[in-house]
Amino acid sequence: MYVTLRDRPGADARTGTVVRRVSSTVVLLGVVSLLTDVSSEMVASVLPLYLTAAVGLSPLAYGFLDGIYQGVSAFVRIAGGYAGDRGGQPKWVAVLGYGASALSRLAMLPATGFAAITAVVTGDRLGKGLRTAPRDALIAEASDPGALGRSFGVHRALDTAGAALGPLVAFALLASVPGSYDSIFVVSFGFALLGLAVLVLFVPNLRPATGAARIGLRRALRAIAGRPLRRPLLAAGMLGLLTVGDGFLYLSLTERDDLAAGWFPLLYVGTNVAYLALAVPLGRLADRVGRARVLVAGHGALLACYLLAALPTGGFGLTLSVLLLLGTFYAATDGVLPALVSRLVPDEARGSGIAAAQTVVALARFASSLLFGLLWSLQGPGASLLLFAGLLVAAVPAAGFLVRGVGHE
Repeated sequence: MYVTLRDRPGADARTGTVVRRVSSTVVLLGVVSLLTDVSSEMVASVLPLYLTAAVGLSPLAYGFLDGIYQGVSAFVRIAGGYAGDRGGQPKWVAVLGYGASALSRLAMLPATGFAAITAVVTGDRLGKGLRTAPRDALIAEASDPGALGRSFGVHRALDTAGAALGPLVAFALLASVPGSYDSIFVVSFGFALLGLAVLVLFVPNLRPATGAARIGLRRALRAIAGRPLRRPLLAAGMLGLLTVGDGFLYLSLTERDDLAAGWFPLLYVGTNVAYLALAVPLGRLADRVGRARVLVAGHGALLACYLLAALPTGGFGLTLSVLLLLGTFYAATDGVLPALVSRLVPDEARGSGIAAAQTVVALARFASSLLFGLLWSLQGPGASLLLFAGLLVAAVPAAGFLVRGVGHE
């Protein structure tokens, strides 16, 4: 991965020169996300097994909690994006969100019942919702418009490096002391605190270059509801509704292939390694051929993932294929969506626009988790995955039609 650091976008994008540089701010934010994702993925990689095996939740109850994990952040994403836009302080809004998530790691220690765990997970996800849009607005502001896919790809690659390391740390802790979930929560807090320190001490608080950092609520809402965003948001919501949570996919693989519980965290590593390898190449591809095209095409990898995970028998090769396809899906969508949206709204409403897209996706995935948990309880994982795959076959071309021609610069 070739990256040359710089501080702010230069004249290359205006003159049409091919840009091969990524802002130092993007890299620093990537380091923050790397450390934070080591923390969060340490917990996330054991949470499905912890909740179903140790706590004893049913698939439907886990579906509710996974829905909280996927979707509760939607309630504050637009507030976080707007707060960063309105006050011209996106960095400090992000600091508040990262801090809330860090504290939730320690709060997991005394949480043993369903209600307590739900409250802790909710606090963590609210922190994520608050920080994500202001952080992505900082990335967009620090980047050349013609290289947004690349910049978001570099950030997501660093983010995903942490997401790959987190489950390895959790695996090592569980291997050393089986069932030592408390040690996972304590170590994850340490990583989260280190990431917060990097953000506070080293990341600049960039504002829109136009100087229009303060935007009224009415104007922000007009930007979100404006015509340029309608079709992309509709497409993103439709596809998000058919995106099964990672935890469900991993639990289905564990059930089918009879994997030992201690190996469960390593399933996250396979996905994140693929994401890490492909985030920058697919980001650059999105800059060249169109971000909307890559966003929709990435769901083809998700479709293949469902079909392979739904097979009645598996094995190492099929399991690895599912993990790699899931990582490919995230590499083609996670950073590409904010890169696409950030160019469809005015600069001063960038955080609000990105937050609107993320809110739609989060709410859709919340509904998806509840629905899939119910279907699993009624008919098992295989039939449920096949049903989602069939619906996705129809949704992908429909989404492609909705975003046709969107985001071409």
